[in-house]
Amino acid sequence: MIQISHLSKIYKTGDVETIALNNVSFEIKAGEFVAIMGPSGSGKSTLMHMIGALDTPTKGKYILDGEEVEKLSDDQLADIRNRKIGFVFQAFNLLPRRTALQNVMLPMTYAGIPKAERREKAKKFLEMVGLGDRLEHTSNQLSGGQMQRVAIARALVMNPSILLADEPTGNIASAQAAEVMHIFQKLNKEGHTIVMITHEQDIAEHANRILHIKDGEIVNDNKGHKQRKAKPN
Repeated sequence: MIQISHLSKIYKTGDVETIALNNVSFEIKAGEFVAIMGPSGSGKSTLMHMIGALDTPTKGKYILDGEEVEKLSDDQLADIRNRKIGFVFQAFNLLPRRTALQNVMLPMTYAGIPKAERREKAKKFLEMVGLGDRLEHTSNQLSGGQMQRVAIARALVMNPSILLADEPTGNIASAQAAEVMHIFQKLNKEGHTIVMITHEQDIAEHANRILHIKDGEIVNDNKGHKQRKAKPN
């Protein structure tokens, strides 16, 4: 699903070069649940931007589901993001005056899917994340954990190849975080490929593989750790 080979990202400010990623190589297979973990400034956010086709590398190769991302134009990058990647952000990124249903319908609106089909699919995915009774609630009527579940439903409606979650529990209470991680594990068990960025060890342990990044380099690839099971409250 994801093949990253000798990937580097160097930012230049005048004559000063900052190496954010340094010769990073790894693969993620379809159906894996991978956590990328590291402290602030480790390069994990830059790596997330690379995986999410939000930026291109200075050097190296990135193949996403058969497509060479580093060779794509800005328009092609936008297209691959829309088709192959479902994003879940720390800040939820929901439209505050829209209902849960309307927020989940939004990506399908841009894709030109008919309204009746949009509504039916949005309802289905909201029910999947346990919000079938919150369809008409706006963001200010939902808890942080419920807003994140709306964001997960929205990320899934276009049937992406991978679900990319950036600090998905960073803005919610621990009990709600457990519910969100339970949903991720359930989705993974159903076959979804999930890549999660986090700085929290207890959250990373819900994945079945942990990549540790430090100073722009992968320092440990923990494929065989015992996965922590999330239990909903």
